[in-house]
Amino acid sequence: MSGGTRCNLTQATDARGIVAAYGPPGRFLHSALAALSPQELVELVEAEGVPTKIEETGKIFPVSNKAADVLMAFLNRLHRSGARLALDESLLDFQRSADPAAEGSFVLTTSTRTIAAPRVIITTGGQSYPGGGTTGDGYRWAATFGHTIVPPRPALVPITTSAPWARELSGLTIPDVSIRLLEPSSNPSNQKPLILDTRRGALLFTHFGLSGPVVLDISRHVSGHPRPQSLQLECDFLPNVKSAELDDQLRQQAVREGKKQLISLIPDLLPRRLAELLLHEASLPADKKAGELSNTNRTALVRSLKQFPIPVTGTRGFAKAEVTAGGVSLDEINSSTLQSKLVPGLYFAGEVLDLDGPIGGYNFQAAFSTGWLAGMSV
Repeated sequence: MSGGTRCNLTQATDARGIVAAYGPPGRFLHSALAALSPQELVELVEAEGVPTKIEETGKIFPVSNKAADVLMAFLNRLHRSGARLALDESLLDFQRSADPAAEGSFVLTTSTRTIAAPRVIITTGGQSYPGGGTTGDGYRWAATFGHTIVPPRPALVPITTSAPWARELSGLTIPDVSIRLLEPSSNPSNQKPLILDTRRGALLFTHFGLSGPVVLDISRHVSGHPRPQSLQLECDFLPNVKSAELDDQLRQQAVREGKKQLISLIPDLLPRRLAELLLHEASLPADKKAGELSNTNRTALVRSLKQFPIPVTGTRGFAKAEVTAGGVSLDEINSSTLQSKLVPGLYFAGEVLDLDGPIGGYNFQAAFSTGWLAGMSV
């Protein structure tokens, strides 16, 4: 299910790079990354006979491009460890032992047996892709033991739009786009919108709206907003050139190529379908002669290329989210051991925690590192 079946297991950076990518919450990961750094994770996988490669974006994949090979590497380690992997066995109940002499121990009731355990690690993931089994049970168990659950919401999820042209552009990928997520101002004296987030990367148009790394990274702000329909995306399709420079380029080009159609002024790096849409949204006929471009027309075209508005209606939800934002509050977890501050012997690791990072292997690294540290701690 990961990395388009290829498994983007981590990012080509060090522990500090992972922490920085998470922003302020990343401080929680210092001990976990000290226990298992990105380089150590790569060495662990390669030691199991799965060579890796670094792609241009810094994403690290198995050379085979098969997520199944990474899975097999971990299964090989598990089998050698002597641990038992119990599949097709649902956990029905989970509570502290009633036996005073067994302080700190737990009783777990499954669909086939009852297990007494002195320590338990909850690594059930979030709620993303529920078809894979991540139904949010970990939150329920954590809450039973008194833990605070930061409301879960989809992250790294495609964004939907009501724009009628969405289907017409379905399948188009723009390699480099800068996107701002805007919220209408509530200040009557200042109508300038608030900028909730800014990202840059590849954009994919779909039949329902937008996807691609740049959209997935910005989506957590949409899913976490009380009124996502009030938001708007603003796309800069030429982020390497400033508006004033673009205006001057278009003016000079219109003089030199006055007899050509207006669409010929749109840079070649943008697909024709998108170029036609941008002209239409600027109220400019594609067959209009370049030499007929007025100052007003040119301003409208620059705005369309650099500040193209896209209305937001929401996201595709947990069913299509790669990551879950929210989860067990970090304030209640000891970051040095990943043990609960409320319940001795109870540990948490992975996406069940209130940790979500950007696309690019960061979330996997956090899951692997916290899992490693929790395992060492017990």
